[in-house]
Amino acid sequence: MEKKKVILLRYGELFLKGKNRNLFEKRLIENIKKVLTDIEYKFIRTQNRYYIEDFDESLQDEIVERVRKVFGLHSLSIAIKLPTDYQNLKEAIADFMPTDGTFRITTKRADKSLDKNSMQISAMLGGYLLSLNNKLSVDLYYPKNEICVDIRENGYSYIFSDKIDCAQGMPVGTAGRGMLLLSGGFDSPVAGYRMARRGMEIYGIHYHSYPHTSELAKQKVLDLAEKLTKYCSDIKLFIIKFTDIQQAIHEYCREDYMITIMRRIMVEIAEKIALKNNCGALITGESLAQVASQTTRSITVTNEAVKTLPVFRPLIGMDKYEIMDTAEKIDTYAISELPYEDCCTVFLPKNPVIKPDLEIAKKEQAKIIGLEKMIEDAIESVEIKIIKATY
Repeated sequence: MEKKKVILLRYGELFLKGKNRNLFEKRLIENIKKVLTDIEYKFIRTQNRYYIEDFDESLQDEIVERVRKVFGLHSLSIAIKLPTDYQNLKEAIADFMPTDGTFRITTKRADKSLDKNSMQISAMLGGYLLSLNNKLSVDLYYPKNEICVDIRENGYSYIFSDKIDCAQGMPVGTAGRGMLLLSGGFDSPVAGYRMARRGMEIYGIHYHSYPHTSELAKQKVLDLAEKLTKYCSDIKLFIIKFTDIQQAIHEYCREDYMITIMRRIMVEIAEKIALKNNCGALITGESLAQVASQTTRSITVTNEAVKTLPVFRPLIGMDKYEIMDTAEKIDTYAISELPYEDCCTVFLPKNPVIKPDLEIAKKEQAKIIGLEKMIEDAIESVEIKIIKATY
Protein backbone atom coordinates (compact mmCIF):
# COMPACT_ATOMS: atom_id res chain seq x y z
CA MET A 1 0.00 0.00 0.00
CA GLU A 2 1.30 3.42 -0.98
CA LYS A 3 1.06 5.88 1.90
CA LYS A 4 2.94 8.99 2.91
CA LYS A 5 2.97 11.68 5.56
CA VAL A 6 1.42 15.04 4.69
CA ILE A 7 0.50 18.24 6.54
CA LEU A 8 -3.18 19.04 6.16
CA LEU A 9 -4.09 22.75 6.40
CA ARG A 10 -7.54 24.16 7.13
CA TYR A 11 -8.53 27.79 6.69
CA GLY A 12 -11.04 29.55 8.90
CA GLU A 13 -13.11 32.67 8.20
CA LEU A 14 -12.47 32.51 4.47
CA PHE A 15 -15.34 30.06 4.06
CA LEU A 16 -17.71 32.96 4.89
CA LYS A 17 -16.60 34.87 1.81
CA GLY A 18 -18.72 34.90 -1.31
CA LYS A 19 -17.71 35.55 -4.90
CA ASN A 20 -14.42 37.16 -3.87
CA ARG A 21 -13.19 34.17 -1.84
CA ASN A 22 -10.60 33.35 -4.48
CA LEU A 23 -8.86 36.67 -3.82
CA PHE A 24 -8.50 35.80 -0.14
CA GLU A 25 -7.38 32.25 -0.89
CA LYS A 26 -4.82 33.47 -3.39
CA ARG A 27 -3.25 35.77 -0.79
CA LEU A 28 -3.35 33.05 1.88
CA ILE A 29 -1.55 30.60 -0.40
CA GLU A 30 1.05 33.26 -1.26
CA ASN A 31 1.65 33.87 2.44
CA ILE A 32 1.99 30.14 3.16
CA LYS A 33 4.51 29.72 0.36
CA LYS A 34 6.46 32.77 1.49
CA VAL A 35 7.17 31.34 4.95
CA LEU A 36 8.40 28.12 3.30
CA THR A 37 10.57 29.77 0.64
CA ASP A 38 13.77 27.95 1.64
CA ILE A 39 12.15 24.50 2.04
CA GLU A 40 11.43 21.96 -0.70
CA TYR A 41 7.88 20.60 -0.71
CA LYS A 42 4.82 20.14 -2.88
CA PHE A 43 1.69 22.24 -2.30
CA ILE A 44 -1.68 20.66 -3.14
CA ARG A 45 -4.97 22.54 -3.19
CA THR A 46 -8.34 20.81 -3.13
CA GLN A 47 -11.79 21.99 -2.13
CA ASN A 48 -11.56 23.60 1.36
CA ARG A 49 -8.21 21.90 2.00
CA TYR A 50 -4.53 22.50 1.40
CA TYR A 51 -1.81 19.87 1.73
CA ILE A 52 1.96 20.10 2.09
CA GLU A 53 3.54 16.96 0.67
CA ASP A 54 6.89 15.52 -0.38
CA PHE A 55 8.87 17.36 2.29
CA ASP A 56 11.89 16.26 4.27
CA GLU A 57 10.29 14.71 7.36
CA SER A 58 13.20 15.89 9.51
CA LEU A 59 11.87 19.42 8.83
CA GLN A 60 8.32 18.60 9.87
CA ASP A 61 8.42 20.53 13.16
CA GLU A 62 10.02 23.54 11.48
CA ILE A 63 7.34 23.59 8.78
CA VAL A 64 4.56 23.32 11.36
CA GLU A 65 6.02 26.11 13.49
CA ARG A 66 6.21 28.47 10.52
CA VAL A 67 2.88 27.65 8.95
CA ARG A 68 0.87 27.83 12.17
CA LYS A 69 1.75 31.55 12.40
CA VAL A 70 0.19 32.36 9.02
CA PHE A 71 -2.97 34.39 9.57
CA GLY A 72 -5.97 32.89 7.81
CA LEU A 73 -5.23 29.27 8.74
CA HIS A 74 -7.45 27.79 11.44
CA SER A 75 -5.70 24.50 12.20
CA LEU A 76 -3.42 21.83 10.78
CA SER A 77 -2.87 18.11 11.23
CA ILE A 78 -0.07 15.67 10.53
CA ALA A 79 -1.84 13.07 8.41
CA ILE A 80 -1.22 9.87 6.48
CA LYS A 81 -2.30 9.99 2.83
CA LEU A 82 -3.28 6.76 1.08
CA PRO A 83 -5.39 5.62 -1.87
CA THR A 84 -9.01 5.19 -0.83
CA ASP A 85 -9.74 1.51 -0.26
CA TYR A 86 -11.38 -0.17 2.72
CA GLN A 87 -8.48 -2.57 3.26
CA ASN A 88 -5.98 0.29 3.00
CA LEU A 89 -7.92 2.24 5.59
CA LYS A 90 -7.90 -0.70 8.00
CA GLU A 91 -4.17 -1.24 7.66
CA ALA A 92 -3.35 2.46 8.05
CA ILE A 93 -5.69 3.17 10.94
CA ALA A 94 -4.00 0.47 12.98
CA ASP A 95 -0.98 2.80 13.19
CA PHE A 96 -3.15 5.30 15.09
CA MET A 97 -4.62 2.74 17.50
CA PRO A 98 -4.32 3.78 21.18
CA THR A 99 -2.99 1.22 23.64
CA ASP A 100 -6.00 1.43 25.94
CA GLY A 101 -8.93 3.63 26.98
CA THR A 102 -11.80 4.96 24.92
CA PHE A 103 -11.73 6.05 21.31
CA ARG A 104 -13.92 7.27 18.48
CA ILE A 105 -13.56 7.17 14.70
CA THR A 106 -14.83 10.33 12.97
CA THR A 107 -15.23 9.97 9.22
CA LYS A 108 -15.92 12.66 6.64
CA ARG A 109 -16.78 11.19 3.27
CA ALA A 110 -16.63 13.67 0.40
CA ASP A 111 -16.34 10.78 -2.10
CA LYS A 112 -19.96 9.78 -2.67
CA SER A 113 -19.03 6.92 -4.99
CA LEU A 114 -18.36 4.62 -2.00
CA ASP A 115 -21.02 2.10 -1.03
CA LYS A 116 -20.81 3.00 2.68
CA ASN A 117 -21.70 6.30 4.33
CA SER A 118 -19.59 8.05 6.95
CA MET A 119 -21.17 6.33 9.96
CA GLN A 120 -20.84 2.90 8.37
CA ILE A 121 -17.16 3.48 7.59
CA SER A 122 -16.52 4.65 11.15
CA ALA A 123 -18.27 1.55 12.50
CA MET A 124 -16.27 -0.73 10.21
CA LEU A 125 -12.92 0.81 11.21
CA GLY A 126 -13.85 0.99 14.89
CA GLY A 127 -14.81 -2.66 14.86
CA TYR A 128 -11.52 -3.52 13.25
CA LEU A 129 -9.54 -1.77 16.02
CA LEU A 130 -11.61 -3.52 18.70
CA SER A 131 -10.76 -6.85 17.10
CA LEU A 132 -7.06 -6.00 17.41
CA ASN A 133 -7.10 -4.72 20.99
CA ASN A 134 -9.57 -5.85 23.65
CA LYS A 135 -8.36 -3.11 26.05
CA LEU A 136 -10.18 -0.52 23.96
CA SER A 137 -13.79 0.64 24.13
CA VAL A 138 -15.82 3.05 22.04
CA ASP A 139 -17.13 6.36 23.43
CA LEU A 140 -18.85 8.53 20.83
CA TYR A 141 -19.31 11.52 23.14
CA TYR A 142 -16.27 11.92 25.41
CA PRO A 143 -13.52 9.74 23.95
CA LYS A 144 -10.00 9.84 25.29
CA ASN A 145 -8.73 9.40 21.73
CA GLU A 146 -10.23 10.50 18.42
CA ILE A 147 -9.06 9.26 15.04
CA CYS A 148 -10.24 11.22 12.01
CA VAL A 149 -10.65 9.83 8.51
CA ASP A 150 -11.10 12.33 5.68
CA ILE A 151 -12.11 10.66 2.40
CA ARG A 152 -11.75 13.14 -0.46
CA GLU A 153 -13.08 13.19 -4.03
CA ASN A 154 -9.57 12.87 -5.49
CA GLY A 155 -9.32 9.16 -4.72
CA TYR A 156 -7.22 9.66 -1.60
CA SER A 157 -7.99 9.45 2.09
CA TYR A 158 -6.26 11.16 5.00
CA ILE A 159 -5.99 9.81 8.54
CA PHE A 160 -4.93 11.91 11.52
CA SER A 161 -5.48 12.09 15.25
CA ASP A 162 -4.42 15.59 16.35
CA LYS A 163 -5.37 19.12 15.37
CA ILE A 164 -2.85 21.89 15.97
CA ASP A 165 -4.30 25.38 16.34
CA CYS A 166 -3.04 28.01 13.91
CA ALA A 167 -3.11 31.82 14.06
CA GLN A 168 -6.63 32.11 12.57
CA GLY A 169 -7.80 35.58 11.47
CA MET A 170 -7.54 36.80 7.87
CA PRO A 171 -4.58 36.63 5.45
CA VAL A 172 -2.19 39.57 5.78
CA GLY A 173 -2.60 41.85 2.78
CA THR A 174 -6.37 41.45 2.35
CA ALA A 175 -7.42 44.41 4.52
CA GLY A 176 -5.24 47.24 3.28
CA ARG A 177 -2.22 48.75 4.97
CA GLY A 178 -1.90 50.46 8.35
CA MET A 179 0.76 52.66 9.95
CA LEU A 180 1.60 51.40 13.44
CA LEU A 181 2.98 53.84 16.00
CA LEU A 182 5.61 51.46 17.36
CA SER A 183 7.29 52.19 20.68
CA GLY A 184 9.43 49.93 22.85
CA GLY A 185 6.65 49.01 25.25
CA PHE A 186 4.37 46.01 25.52
CA ASP A 187 1.30 47.52 23.88
CA SER A 188 2.14 48.68 20.38
CA PRO A 189 3.68 45.39 19.12
CA VAL A 190 0.55 43.58 20.33
CA ALA A 191 -1.62 46.17 18.54
CA GLY A 192 0.30 45.52 15.31
CA TYR A 193 -0.11 41.78 15.74
CA ARG A 194 -3.87 42.09 16.29
CA MET A 195 -4.40 44.26 13.20
CA ALA A 196 -2.26 41.95 11.08
CA ARG A 197 -4.50 39.13 12.33
CA ARG A 198 -7.40 40.96 10.69
CA GLY A 199 -5.54 40.96 7.38
CA MET A 200 -3.83 44.37 7.54
CA GLU A 201 -0.34 44.85 6.14
CA ILE A 202 1.76 46.62 8.75
CA TYR A 203 4.08 49.58 8.28
CA GLY A 204 5.66 51.12 11.38
CA ILE A 205 6.72 54.54 12.60
CA HIS A 206 9.00 55.07 15.59
CA TYR A 207 10.04 58.30 17.30
CA HIS A 208 13.39 58.61 19.04
CA SER A 209 14.95 61.52 20.96
CA TYR A 210 18.68 60.94 20.83
CA PRO A 211 20.66 61.77 22.99
CA HIS A 212 17.83 61.73 25.56
CA THR A 213 17.14 58.17 24.42
CA SER A 214 19.89 55.71 23.59
CA GLU A 215 20.71 53.74 20.46
CA LEU A 216 19.79 50.68 22.50
CA ALA A 217 16.23 52.01 22.72
CA LYS A 218 16.15 52.29 18.93
CA GLN A 219 17.58 48.78 18.51
CA LYS A 220 14.91 47.50 20.89
CA VAL A 221 12.22 48.70 18.47
CA LEU A 222 14.01 47.14 15.51
CA ASP A 223 14.09 43.85 17.41
CA LEU A 224 10.36 44.11 18.18
CA ALA A 225 9.62 44.74 14.51
CA GLU A 226 11.68 41.68 13.60
CA LYS A 227 9.58 39.55 15.96
CA LEU A 228 6.39 40.86 14.33
CA THR A 229 7.58 39.85 10.86
CA LYS A 230 7.04 36.20 11.80
CA TYR A 231 3.32 37.03 11.65
CA CYS A 232 3.16 40.20 9.53
CA SER A 233 5.82 39.49 6.87
CA ASP A 234 8.20 42.33 5.93
CA ILE A 235 7.72 45.64 7.77
CA LYS A 236 8.71 49.04 6.42
CA LEU A 237 9.75 51.10 9.46
CA PHE A 238 10.00 54.90 9.45
CA ILE A 239 12.27 56.27 12.20
CA ILE A 240 11.64 59.91 13.11
CA LYS A 241 14.10 62.08 15.04
CA PHE A 242 11.84 63.77 17.59
CA THR A 243 14.45 65.52 19.74
CA ASP A 244 13.94 69.11 18.58
CA ILE A 245 10.16 68.86 18.75
CA GLN A 246 10.21 67.31 22.19
CA GLN A 247 12.60 69.94 23.53
CA ALA A 248 10.37 72.66 22.09
CA ILE A 249 7.29 71.17 23.76
CA HIS A 250 9.19 71.18 27.06
CA GLU A 251 10.29 74.78 26.56
CA TYR A 252 7.04 76.39 25.39
CA CYS A 253 4.10 74.37 26.72
CA ARG A 254 2.39 73.84 30.06
CA GLU A 255 3.92 70.88 31.85
CA ASP A 256 0.63 69.06 32.44
CA TYR A 257 -0.23 69.27 28.70
CA MET A 258 3.17 68.10 27.39
CA ILE A 259 2.15 64.45 26.87
CA THR A 260 -1.10 65.46 25.16
CA ILE A 261 0.69 67.81 22.76
CA MET A 262 3.44 65.28 22.10
CA ARG A 263 0.89 62.65 21.08
CA ARG A 264 -0.98 65.13 18.89
CA ILE A 265 2.20 65.94 16.97
CA MET A 266 3.12 62.26 16.72
CA VAL A 267 -0.18 61.29 15.10
CA GLU A 268 0.01 64.34 12.80
CA ILE A 269 3.42 63.25 11.51
CA ALA A 270 2.30 59.61 11.30
CA GLU A 271 -0.71 60.58 9.19
CA LYS A 272 1.41 62.62 6.78
CA ILE A 273 3.82 59.72 6.24
CA ALA A 274 0.96 57.20 6.12
CA LEU A 275 -0.81 59.11 3.33
CA LYS A 276 2.41 59.24 1.30
CA ASN A 277 2.73 55.46 1.61
CA ASN A 278 -0.84 54.41 0.77
CA CYS A 279 -1.74 53.49 4.35
CA GLY A 280 -5.46 53.54 5.05
CA ALA A 281 -5.30 53.87 8.84
CA LEU A 282 -3.15 54.64 11.86
CA ILE A 283 -2.74 51.97 14.56
CA THR A 284 -1.94 52.70 18.19
CA GLY A 285 -1.50 50.57 21.30
CA GLU A 286 -3.85 52.62 23.48
CA SER A 287 -5.90 50.81 26.12
CA LEU A 288 -8.69 52.81 27.71
CA ALA A 289 -7.80 54.28 31.14
CA GLN A 290 -4.40 52.56 31.29
CA VAL A 291 -2.49 55.88 31.61
CA ALA A 292 -3.32 59.59 31.62
CA SER A 293 -3.04 59.94 27.83
CA GLN A 294 -5.54 57.13 27.30
CA THR A 295 -8.65 58.56 28.94
CA THR A 296 -11.66 59.27 26.73
CA ARG A 297 -10.96 62.99 26.78
CA SER A 298 -7.25 62.52 26.06
CA ILE A 299 -7.98 60.24 23.13
CA THR A 300 -10.51 62.74 21.76
CA VAL A 301 -8.01 65.61 21.95
CA THR A 302 -5.31 63.48 20.29
CA ASN A 303 -7.69 62.32 17.56
CA GLU A 304 -8.46 65.91 16.55
CA ALA A 305 -4.92 66.19 15.17
CA VAL A 306 -5.67 63.43 12.65
CA LYS A 307 -7.47 64.98 9.71
CA THR A 308 -8.13 62.18 7.22
CA LEU A 309 -7.39 58.64 8.37
CA PRO A 310 -9.18 56.47 10.92
CA VAL A 311 -7.22 55.51 14.03
CA PHE A 312 -7.50 51.84 14.98
CA ARG A 313 -7.00 50.96 18.65
CA PRO A 314 -7.25 47.16 18.80
CA LEU A 315 -6.28 47.05 22.51
CA ILE A 316 -8.83 49.60 23.65
CA GLY A 317 -10.86 47.11 25.73
CA MET A 318 -7.98 44.91 26.89
CA ASP A 319 -6.36 45.09 30.32
CA LYS A 320 -2.61 44.98 30.92
CA TYR A 321 -2.61 41.29 31.82
CA GLU A 322 -4.29 40.34 28.55
CA ILE A 323 -1.83 42.49 26.61
CA MET A 324 1.19 41.00 28.37
CA ASP A 325 -0.14 37.47 27.86
CA THR A 326 -0.32 38.17 24.13
CA ALA A 327 3.19 39.64 24.21
CA GLU A 328 4.40 36.35 25.73
CA LYS A 329 2.58 34.42 23.00
CA ILE A 330 4.16 36.37 20.14
CA ASP A 331 7.61 36.45 21.81
CA THR A 332 7.87 40.24 22.24
CA TYR A 333 7.58 40.27 26.05
CA ALA A 334 11.27 39.81 26.87
CA ILE A 335 12.31 42.59 24.49
CA SER A 336 9.62 45.00 25.67
CA GLU A 337 10.68 44.70 29.30
CA LEU A 338 14.29 45.71 28.56
CA PRO A 339 15.05 48.92 30.54
CA TYR A 340 15.75 51.21 27.58
CA GLU A 341 13.50 54.27 27.71
CA ASP A 342 11.79 55.62 24.60
CA CYS A 343 10.83 59.23 23.93
CA CYS A 344 7.44 58.83 25.62
CA THR A 345 9.24 58.77 28.97
CA VAL A 346 11.44 61.83 28.30
CA PHE A 347 10.42 65.05 30.12
CA LEU A 348 7.55 63.15 31.70
CA PRO A 349 5.41 65.55 33.80
CA LYS A 350 4.65 64.70 37.42
CA ASN A 351 0.92 65.31 37.00
CA PRO A 352 -0.20 64.98 33.36
CA VAL A 353 -3.70 66.23 32.63
CA ILE A 354 -6.21 63.39 32.42
CA LYS A 355 -9.14 65.47 31.10
CA PRO A 356 -7.48 67.82 28.64
CA ASP A 357 -9.44 70.63 27.02
CA LEU A 358 -9.09 70.71 23.24
CA GLU A 359 -8.92 74.49 22.98
CA ILE A 360 -6.26 74.72 25.68
CA ALA A 361 -4.25 71.98 23.99
CA LYS A 362 -4.41 73.80 20.65
CA LYS A 363 -3.39 77.10 22.25
CA GLU A 364 -0.46 75.48 24.05
CA GLN A 365 0.66 73.74 20.85
CA ALA A 366 0.45 77.08 18.99
CA LYS A 367 3.04 78.53 21.37
CA ILE A 368 5.76 76.37 19.84
CA ILE A 369 7.79 78.64 17.59
CA GLY A 370 8.65 77.10 14.21
CA LEU A 371 6.70 73.89 14.82
CA GLU A 372 5.63 73.39 11.21
CA LYS A 373 9.21 73.71 10.03
CA MET A 374 10.35 71.20 12.68
CA ILE A 375 7.68 68.76 11.52
CA GLU A 376 8.76 69.18 7.89
CA ASP A 377 12.41 68.67 8.84
CA ALA A 378 11.57 65.56 10.84
CA ILE A 379 9.69 64.06 7.90
CA GLU A 380 12.41 64.97 5.38
CA SER A 381 15.14 63.42 7.52
CA VAL A 382 13.22 60.22 8.19
CA GLU A 383 15.30 57.04 8.35
CA ILE A 384 13.64 54.11 6.56
CA LYS A 385 14.46 50.52 7.36
CA ILE A 386 12.99 47.43 5.72
CA ILE A 387 12.70 44.72 8.35
CA LYS A 388 12.79 41.47 6.43
CA ALA A 389 10.75 38.56 7.68
CA THR A 390 12.71 35.87 9.48
CA TYR A 391 11.29 32.37 9.96
